[in-house]
Amino acid sequence: MTKKFNYELNTDRLKQVRISKGISQKDMASHLGLKASNLSKYENLKETIPIENFNNICNYLEISFDYALRLENTNTFNGNKSLLDKNLVGRRLKEIRNNNNLYQETLAMDVGTSKSLISEYEHGKKLVSLNYGYAICKKYKVSMDYLYGKKE
Repeated sequence: MTKKFNYELNTDRLKQVRISKGISQKDMASHLGLKASNLSKYENLKETIPIENFNNICNYLEISFDYALRLENTNTFNGNKSLLDKNLVGRRLKEIRNNNNLYQETLAMDVGTSKSLISEYEHGKKLVSLNYGYAICKKYKVSMDYLYGKKE
């Protein structure tokens, strides 16, 4: 049985940073290979951002995941613009789970998903989604940048 987590994603900082840098939605979307309408939906919380797109947006704006999602008030972007590594993210997720003495089932219940999905994440079969990554980091007070391999 899964339960719904209570962590509301807040991506409004993406729009604020884009505007403060004088970048139009159209130009940013074009650079990232996205439709401007999708970028608008992401910025206005009308559509969930796929984690790969979130990574590309943060790289383009040169902001950390933690700063973008208001987990930190200081931008700690370190210039790491790499693609996300499913295996590294899986190992870090397992480390977080073990450090908190959790079973996969317990973690799954805490963030509102299934044990099988947590297992797929940990084995590097899938990349942890933005929503679940955020919920995990928020609940267990871990950096999103750390979980996704953006910092040590």
